[in-house]
Amino acid sequence: MSECRTSTPEPEIPVTIAMSSGLLFKQEQQGYGPAFKFVEALKAVNAELTNHYPESEELFKVKLIDDSSSSDFLMNRIREHGLDRLITLLPVTEDQLVNELKRNNTHLYLSDEPNGLKVQEALNAGVAAAIMFTPTNIITESENQLRVAFDGDAVLFSNESELVFKSGGLQEYLKNEKQNVEIRMNEGPFRGFLEVLIKLQKKLHNRGLYKKCPIRTYLVTSRGAGYDGYRALNTLLTWGVELDEAVFVGGANKGPTLQRIKPHIFFDDQQRHVDAALEVGTVACLVLSPN
Repeated sequence: MSECRTSTPEPEIPVTIAMSSGLLFKQEQQGYGPAFKFVEALKAVNAELTNHYPESEELFKVKLIDDSSSSDFLMNRIREHGLDRLITLLPVTEDQLVNELKRNNTHLYLSDEPNGLKVQEALNAGVAAAIMFTPTNIITESENQLRVAFDGDAVLFSNESELVFKSGGLQEYLKNEKQNVEIRMNEGPFRGFLEVLIKLQKKLHNRGLYKKCPIRTYLVTSRGAGYDGYRALNTLLTWGVELDEAVFVGGANKGPTLQRIKPHIFFDDQQRHVDAALEVGTVACLVLSPN
């Protein structure tokens, strides 16, 4: 049975993205971090939203996690790039971080910590979180159109099918997907973030921005185009979610697809796919497995 989410309209609240300050600005040589172009695209989307919905608070807000020693440096860089309406500092100690993320209704947390301890803690607390990696040469198509790409299993969807693949191999996985093709998968940690992107996108569509919509979403999954791919699409359908493009690579390298669509950010739960993204200039984020 399809899931139906019909109720009173949800209140308009900012879409809050928290990130380690080093992902945006590097103190060494006044450099930029891997999230800089992503944040500039968020600013461009906010400009369009404000233009069409001047009274709305449903805008992107970025919280830069600040250890207080770099506050002046960060504020100077924020003002220098005209980002002061988008970004505020979040002074917080490490032990308070996840509670602060929850308190601020954070939709996405991006970290540069190599061990991923806080990312794991945030995921366990129900916050979409990932470790961001930096390609040697960042390549994006547009500064005015936010492009976000997601893997499917263990990112948008739960890892239930992935566990079948790991324990029983490809044939057992394909058999499982065929048997359950009409049964929607459980949600993964990034369903909520995708849904707020789609919600903003629909608001812009309602103002006639279709072909030139400043938000574009992608599913880039290792699933194939058979029953396993159909199950992914069916799950999204039951959620009432439609992405702009779904690519089923069938276990192949995701690099060529990402090189074509040039997203600002890509989320995947497997390091090999993150590495393939980095090789083609895509900023990629590793989503850790639940524990």
